[in-house]
Amino acid sequence: MVLFEIAIPGLPLVLIVGGIVVVIAALIILYRRYLSNKNDGTLTERYKEKEWSSPLKARNKYPDVDILNMSGSFWQIGLLLSLGLILLAFNWTSYDDEIFIPEDALFLEEEIEIEPPRTAEPPPPPPPPPPPVIEEVPDEEMIEEEPEFLDQDIEEETILEPEPIEETPPPPPPPPPKEEPEEIFRIVEQMPRFPGCENKGSKAEKDQCAQQKLLEFIYANIKYPAIARENGVEGTVVVQFVVEKNGKVTDVNVVRDIGAGCGEEAKRVVNLMNSEGKRWTPGKQRGRPVRVQFTLPVKFQLQ
Repeated sequence: MVLFEIAIPGLPLVLIVGGIVVVIAALIILYRRYLSNKNDGTLTERYKEKEWSSPLKARNKYPDVDILNMSGSFWQIGLLLSLGLILLAFNWTSYDDEIFIPEDALFLEEEIEIEPPRTAEPPPPPPPPPPPVIEEVPDEEMIEEEPEFLDQDIEEETILEPEPIEETPPPPPPPPPKEEPEEIFRIVEQMPRFPGCENKGSKAEKDQCAQQKLLEFIYANIKYPAIARENGVEGTVVVQFVVEKNGKVTDVNVVRDIGAGCGEEAKRVVNLMNSEGKRWTPGKQRGRPVRVQFTLPVKFQLQ
């Protein structure tokens, strides 16, 4: 049974430990001053002719200023201070910064004209060839020319030289086929989920947990632009991005901006997912991962 529970934040704990150190240092200084004032020269005359029964008794020269006489008290004080520091260390409590998430952060008040994702379109078919032109050939008299005969007689002294064979270079290899970008979906059977909720049970619990984790990440890392804060700019910035099949975020675009640097800040926070290693659970269509376009509203609201 716990009789009491103490929660000490970090700053008060540091102040308490610092105060204990100051008190110990002050006690040491005061005790040294006390011993210095006690040895005012009379101890030398008092023990001038004293003979000690054992060298151990005279190890400090004067028993009146023997600091080892207080060793038991110092041991008890140190033990109490150590126990106190251990108690403070066990009751040290660190509090997470409270994240302000606006109400209905994922709700869009009005419909936004969303540009459909651009996918590879097949090239247009070539135009049909023009119809053949029939040219009229005029009637001409055919003039028969006598064929010219060449002398092909070969004599014994004739040297036959082989005709040179022209080597034609092989045709160049065909160019590699162009890789067409895969189709980007807007709505799939299983939408992408923000990481951190894989241990939940049902699909509804995972979706609800993923939304909460996404909101906590966005509003824990977002920094209200100084210009927007000074001018009282509030509103909703809409960001679109593509969740790839490996869970990374690409093609981050600001669809609607309220100005004063809010759009750039929302885009920076979304890109922060890749640098911090936040890999989404990719969307799936017919059981296979696909690229999905995601629309995220980010509300800027002054507290």
